[in-house]
Amino acid sequence: MGVFQVDWQGFNTPAFNSPSMVSAIPASAAGYLNETTDLPEVIVEGTEKLTRTNFEWLRKVSDRSKYIARSCKEILDKHDEREDGIYYLTTTNGMIYQTFCDMNTAGGGWTLVASVHENSVYGRCTVGDRWSSQQGNNPNQPDGDGNWSNRNTFGVVEGATSDDYKNPGYYDIFAADVSLWHVPNNFPVEHWNLAAILRYHTDSNFLRLYGGNLFNLFKQFPVRYNVGTCSSRGPAVPIVYDHGDRESTRYLYGMESRMEFDPGFITFRPINNEQSAMAICSGVKPRGCNSEHYCIGGGGYFHPDQCGDFPSFDWDRLGREQGWSASKEMTESAVLLFYR
Repeated sequence: MGVFQVDWQGFNTPAFNSPSMVSAIPASAAGYLNETTDLPEVIVEGTEKLTRTNFEWLRKVSDRSKYIARSCKEILDKHDEREDGIYYLTTTNGMIYQTFCDMNTAGGGWTLVASVHENSVYGRCTVGDRWSSQQGNNPNQPDGDGNWSNRNTFGVVEGATSDDYKNPGYYDIFAADVSLWHVPNNFPVEHWNLAAILRYHTDSNFLRLYGGNLFNLFKQFPVRYNVGTCSSRGPAVPIVYDHGDRESTRYLYGMESRMEFDPGFITFRPINNEQSAMAICSGVKPRGCNSEHYCIGGGGYFHPDQCGDFPSFDWDRLGREQGWSASKEMTESAVLLFYR
């Protein structure tokens, strides 16, 4: 291996001393070089500035803990905070937790309260299916894990696109509307907005009719096997698109599915032909009774090949009737739920 020699004369040029060149040198490399060479001070100063900026950002994020609020809407209204990101909230009983605030969509003030993430379409109500059942496909457990209407919490906000997530705001915040983002799995929080394949919200204050949150709504419309028939679904609420539209929503689902729903809605507690209940039809309103192919979450029992957080989004893979599977984009995206 040859000896690598550096001509430091070249580093005294205006081009090298530009801010863009200075910031391009990693802190660790600049520190090492400064110890072993006569590296110009401008590089060292630039590196220190970069490190200092990172600490300033951490301090800024940490300072958000000074806000005492139950929702992102309260932070927006009281402190005029307009930056999307992770904030601290406090429940009625004083529990402090972190979540993501969308401070810009449709006026801002949206609080992330949950995410539904399918960890494996090959599993059928197995470990990780927290929004249906982790106890197997069992008619004797009609509610499954019951997380749509209990106070159980799980996950961390930064991992909301990599695993299921539910924070205390789900049951503690009194809200008027919901917003949903469909974000590809494993995307980091700072890219959620731009990465989303769909983003939409309601603007009718409908949650006030059902107790102010999904916790209370699902008390009125239990996500439970054999609780009713296909005609017993819960409310279907029109949505406003922030990214995407009715047509793009339609084509994210299978060809057969498109023939039995109307896009442009969010629907709660649909029930299919086998009397299995799901929690949410995200972006659509069913006209038929095969909602397991385009609605998410559920109780504890489905058709043997249809159980999980995305119950039957992969039906075509089983070699039966074709045209029911959801797209890869939809199947491999987490659904983020917000309140305002």
